[in-house]
Amino acid sequence: MPKYIMWGSYCENALEKRSPHRQAHLDGLGSQKEQGILVTLGPTKDNTQVFGIYEADNQETVRQLVESDPYWQNGIWTEYQIKEWIQAF
Repeated sequence: MPKYIMWGSYCENALEKRSPHRQAHLDGLGSQKEQGILVTLGPTKDNTQVFGIYEADNQETVRQLVESDPYWQNGIWTEYQIKEWIQAF
């Protein structure tokens, strides 16, 4: 199955602004992980960007997951890009 990487940006004051949406965000990621779609996802140490790896049938599936996430819907993630990734090792 193809793998995709997602790079995105956080809004300013993301740590404060994400609080009301955090549990729904984590619940959704947990469900994606259980389904075998999400490999890993997390912020950079400075909390300015997010990085994720997905295994999905196509890029559209990943886009739908990102755009249905509470962080995207509530402006915590401000932009993102998805690229198909070839895992060499």
